[in-house]
Amino acid sequence: MSLILITTDYLQPGDPVDVYLKEHGHETVHAPLRGRRDRDELVRLLDGVEGALIANEPMTADVLAAAPALKAVVRSGVGYDSVDVAAASELGILVSNLPGINANAVAEFTMGAVLAASRRLVELAAGVAGGGWPRTDGHELRGSTLGLIGFGAAARAVVPLARAFGMTVLCRTAIAPAAIPPGPGSPAVASGPGSPAADVEFVDLDTLLSRSDVVSVHTALTPATRHLIDARALSLMKPTALLVNTARGAIVDENALAAAVRDGVIAGAALDVCEVEPLPAGSVLRGVEGITVYSHMAGQTVEAREAAGREGAIELVNALAGRPAHRVNDPSVHRFRVRLDGSAGRTH
Repeated sequence: MSLILITTDYLQPGDPVDVYLKEHGHETVHAPLRGRRDRDELVRLLDGVEGALIANEPMTADVLAAAPALKAVVRSGVGYDSVDVAAASELGILVSNLPGINANAVAEFTMGAVLAASRRLVELAAGVAGGGWPRTDGHELRGSTLGLIGFGAAARAVVPLARAFGMTVLCRTAIAPAAIPPGPGSPAVASGPGSPAADVEFVDLDTLLSRSDVVSVHTALTPATRHLIDARALSLMKPTALLVNTARGAIVDENALAAAVRDGVIAGAALDVCEVEPLPAGSVLRGVEGITVYSHMAGQTVEAREAAGREGAIELVNALAGRPAHRVNDPSVHRFRVRLDGSAGRTH
């Protein structure tokens, strides 16, 4: 029997995920992450834990080193930048994510954010709620250009939605279009006729920024993409352009963005993610007309949560048995605490 820590906030004792893990011989402890959690509390929670199904916990090298029993960590989502994967590999800890698990939810949210920003829906609703009757014009999407930064499963799922609105789609990605794997519901050959890639023009970042009416961020947070959208990048965008970010907050330089919207460099932004979450009271993003901040909910539909919980539990059970399907560790590292041939025990 393994002790499993669950921190994903929508998973609860007695739910199907909890039942599944217990049916497979594991004991569970729930500690929902709502807001921030300091290092000492996380270390205490990981005491004796062999498997963890986590939210956005800061699983640093220091935290991982203080959890000698830990064998496998599964992110109940796509991004895993909060986990020091290199340190986990050195310590023999398997790390997995759930690629594409909430792609449809993120894609629909993205288009909802684009529509809301283009038609100024949040501003109009707030005006009516405040006793007014605002009659501000918005812009239609038909005939406009959407620029996607990144072309993972969520971005690929955006393409047919944007095309249905009559938008032209550009993309900047580090992956050659022919090598892009299909996303949920995509055809087997991603670059073939009828695939998302077939409806996209792939361009460099500067071209995308200068031509797009809406720029939507879907890339992973890495040292190369941290503050990718900075003052220079924003200066290349149209003064009527909108920025949407459903990826990671640190990809956008928030100080530069706030200044750009205030000064009319771009028209506005819709952000589902921030550098620090929840958004601090003193954030530069607060009080800027044209910037709307949501609460990191793009991937949080009932359907996506059910899928993420179910698939996360399956991945964790398989990882603890040495059979992870979505390991993100470097394949060249073999010193895992759970042998990948399925046999148990430490390997170092």
